[in-house]
Amino acid sequence: MKVQAIADYIYCVHADIKTTELFEGIWPIPQGVSLNAYIVKGEKTALIDLFRDWSGAAGQVEGALSSIGVKFSDVAYLILNHLEPDHTDWLKEFRAKNPKAEIISTQKGLDLVKSFYKIDTGVRAVKDGDSLDLGGGRVLSFFETPNLHWPETMVTWDAASGTLFSCDAFGSYGAIGDKVFDDQCDGKERAFFEGESLRYYANIVSSFSTFVERAIAKLACLDIKCVAPSHGLVWRKVPREIIDRYAKYASWAKGPAEREIAVIWSSMYGNTKAGVDAVVRGIEKEGVPYTLHRAPDEDVSYALAAAYRSSGLVIAMPTYEYAIFPPMAYVLDVFRRKHIFGKKALRIGSWGWVGGAKKEYDAVLANLKWDSLESYEWAGYPSEADISVLEERGRELARRL
Repeated sequence: MKVQAIADYIYCVHADIKTTELFEGIWPIPQGVSLNAYIVKGEKTALIDLFRDWSGAAGQVEGALSSIGVKFSDVAYLILNHLEPDHTDWLKEFRAKNPKAEIISTQKGLDLVKSFYKIDTGVRAVKDGDSLDLGGGRVLSFFETPNLHWPETMVTWDAASGTLFSCDAFGSYGAIGDKVFDDQCDGKERAFFEGESLRYYANIVSSFSTFVERAIAKLACLDIKCVAPSHGLVWRKVPREIIDRYAKYASWAKGPAEREIAVIWSSMYGNTKAGVDAVVRGIEKEGVPYTLHRAPDEDVSYALAAAYRSSGLVIAMPTYEYAIFPPMAYVLDVFRRKHIFGKKALRIGSWGWVGGAKKEYDAVLANLKWDSLESYEWAGYPSEADISVLEERGRELARRL
């Protein structure tokens, strides 16, 4: 993997992970994900963030380091901004190769170093405003950014180059190859990373949006010329783009979000789908954009991203054994866990011998805090009268946005 220089003393050394294994054991990454680490050279050398040896990541990073004449044993300081295992799981192996490197993190980070990896020597706790002098005029500073997205997280700042090493903050899914920087990507590639930054945010960060806003406010005093996260592109041409994008995403947690509707649906035999088609015709008549997501055919991570972005939701599922169709029950549980609150919603669905989904759905609504139109249900295939009502419900939801 080609090493890219951010400055004449800062290098991005990354591994591209391409696997069918799920990110965090739950989220698909069909286009992969990068694990970015950074070398900062002064009279002493710092390595910022580590990695999990996933899909040969250790070999990729070791090869990248060798291309700039650095070995793991040359590192004087290992800075851990965040202790999630995708950034730290190789720590014992690193310590075996380099027992002298000092591990630097927040106190809560070092607590996790001890509990996860049984290491409690050669460590240093830092807090807001602390700095690390590498010699030769290279000084790194630290800012605590708790709950972004774990309690121990911090960012590392190099004032001389204006580089913010932000770990999971301002990251995205997607392998980056040799196009590490935003200005190396064409329009199609940038659009891909925009979509994957939203999906990453909705999947990983959305529950912590208040802390995203606090962190952005806290870092506003910095003259940021480069944002260097541990997943996805490094932003050097327009670093404000990814920061502003995260600020926008965070604002959606309180609503309103975009003026569009995410239609999330399941159907067993086509009866509920016929109702969905009618609702969509109503939405189209009002000219409101919408997206369609069928569960369980499409992974919930994509529906989650669409729901997070949209101010309106259509939730459509049949009754299944007196309750919500199980794939949609899972979707709604993920929405609850990820704080998909404050939406304007319509729930529809068919039933066979008896209903029941509505009762369970109404109980779910108490947790989701949605402004909901009255649910609409029907037996079997929708009649012409049902179709008429469903089209009008679609129009009404669209008008409410």
